[in-house]
Amino acid sequence: MSEEILINVTPVETRVALVENGMLQEAYIERTSRKGIVGNIYKGKVVRVLPGMEAAFVDIGLERAAFIHASDVVPSQSNGDEPSDAPKTVPDIRTLLREGQSLVVQVTKDPIGTKGARLTTQLSIPSRYLVFMPGVSHVGISQRIEDENERVRLKTLVEEAAAEDPEVQGGYIIRTAAEAASPEDLIGDMKYLHRLSVSIKERIARVQAPSVVYQDLPLFIRTIRDLIRPQTEKIRIDSRESHQRVMEFVQEFVTEFADKVEYYPGERPIFDLYSVEDEIQKALSRKVQLKSGGYVIIDQTEAMTTIDINTGAFVGHRNLEETIFKTNLEAARAISRQLRLRNLGGIIIIDFIDMEDSEHQRQVHRMLEKMLERDHAKTKITGVSELGLVEMTRKRTTESLGQVLCEPCPVCDGRGFLKTTETVCYEIFREILRVNRAYDAESYLVMASQSVVDRLLDEESDNVADLETFISKTIRFQVEPFYSQEQYDVVLL
Repeated sequence: MSEEILINVTPVETRVALVENGMLQEAYIERTSRKGIVGNIYKGKVVRVLPGMEAAFVDIGLERAAFIHASDVVPSQSNGDEPSDAPKTVPDIRTLLREGQSLVVQVTKDPIGTKGARLTTQLSIPSRYLVFMPGVSHVGISQRIEDENERVRLKTLVEEAAAEDPEVQGGYIIRTAAEAASPEDLIGDMKYLHRLSVSIKERIARVQAPSVVYQDLPLFIRTIRDLIRPQTEKIRIDSRESHQRVMEFVQEFVTEFADKVEYYPGERPIFDLYSVEDEIQKALSRKVQLKSGGYVIIDQTEAMTTIDINTGAFVGHRNLEETIFKTNLEAARAISRQLRLRNLGGIIIIDFIDMEDSEHQRQVHRMLEKMLERDHAKTKITGVSELGLVEMTRKRTTESLGQVLCEPCPVCDGRGFLKTTETVCYEIFREILRVNRAYDAESYLVMASQSVVDRLLDEESDNVADLETFISKTIRFQVEPFYSQEQYDVVLL
């Protein structure tokens, strides 16, 4: 599988595209005016403790106070290899925090919508191969490293290196990128993390709350740290200055990838390669067209994301069950890509077309699981329910692509639908009757959009005449070009 990373840098925003086999798989956008804060460490002040929520609000210097749950105040007891969702006792938040108290916290989730940032006191500082955790003492390892011999080698190496430097108080998580890494690379990462941890401690002691203590790297550097893998063939950057900074980072931390980073000076915009711009535009649409002729509908709501599959124009060749099976298989591949590309998180419900054959159900479910293995975000998926639904969760730490690039429609208020001109006309009729009962006027002026006035003067002209006769008053109409289809006013004359 060939993989390329395209980085587009401008003064106002940085965009990153991860392309696999010529197809856009993931897109990241960071704007200068609204940078993500996940991974940042702050010295904050507790402004409110909520016993009923087992949580507290912390002022970290943002527009909205951030939120921390009691379970995120207590240091984790997990050893890194065990599932983190094991049941654990949560102490009373009042025994952990008090109002006015200073608290060192790290952001685990960006502010999304009306919700503030999510915090934890379990600090973690990432590098290329390791994550350093000052609050614990164990060494964990990514579950994506499956080779048992390699897991033992890496864990032993890090544990021995940590034991040789007793001054460093903390634990480590060995990242997926560390697979096959040399001892020199891992020890170099440990020394870098140690130096960074010391500087963070010194800054914590100096600054007053609320203040930022540590900011994560900019997007184009984080991309190199987190996304680059052995199968990555090229990293292309269209900014000479950013290319220079990336090269400095690569030569210090990942020298084996130095020959893969290149400056892209082409006249053609870098995101026009592999039609990245077109794919981003498609990712903002509800409908995803499948090659077979079927399609997928994706609806993102506050509570969850729902996904529906339809055969559309695909009529198949053999029988209905086979047609449904092939459509669902193709949809499973498309859905896994769309989840990554749109950065959809939280609860996701997938309504596959009903399959009577249990073997077909198993194969579609396995296909979805297999495709989700490539996802950088943590996912959890259930089997096919009695209703034929597949329920899954995908870890959400930042806003989705749609939330970053779009805002709710001011005309329909985010519903996605407008009242028909017929509906608005009948609302106007009811409003005229209501006003006529309450006030005494000689005539009425209806101010509305062009489409509504057109209907009132055409299809509804007989109804307007009947209404004038009923109230014994004249009704006039005026087009307001800046009114939306749902807006209107009834003026007494």
